[in-house]
Amino acid sequence: MSDRTVAPWLKSTLELGPVLGFFVAYLWLKDETFTVGGVAYDGFIAVTAIFIPVILASMAVLWRLTGKLSPMQVLTAVLVIVFGGLTVWLNDERFLKVKPTIINLILGGILFAGLWRGKSLLSMVLSEAIPMDRAGWMILTRRMAWFFVASAAANELVWRTQTTEFWVTFETFALPGAMFAFFISQAGLMKRHALEDDAT
Repeated sequence: MSDRTVAPWLKSTLELGPVLGFFVAYLWLKDETFTVGGVAYDGFIAVTAIFIPVILASMAVLWRLTGKLSPMQVLTAVLVIVFGGLTVWLNDERFLKVKPTIINLILGGILFAGLWRGKSLLSMVLSEAIPMDRAGWMILTRRMAWFFVASAAANELVWRTQTTEFWVTFETFALPGAMFAFFISQAGLMKRHALEDDAT
């Protein structure tokens, strides 16, 4: 089944809903403490325990509707299970906070590995949406790789120096907003290297 059959609002809800839900639930439960089996868990840990099955369920529904998941979605699911599970099991929020760092470093590393081999792996994912020549893709891929590295560094700086509430807000809004701003800032590059309509 093609993802073209899925309404855009539903696809966006399934992709973004769990993240926004985590943010809202954290604000609601951040000052609460839950005792399970004689162990006290704060609101962040409790919300993480809820978040894991919710995001996996949303991806399962998305896969059922579209017949596929992107590599990024699969990677996110795996790391949510691993680092979210460790967060709850060890009652230590640092594991979930480091997840964005790991994701960004993996993505940046993959793009740099492709560049080292003279290839733009980013074009394999986005070439249909952004038709550009090879030179343009190599430049965009290099910039994207460094963006991922910068995002990883920013996440490390924030979670190590700021409050959990600040980090949750940063993770929910600032990192996605930075990604959006990055692509907007590359509009000139995309225009200069755009393929002609009749290009083959």
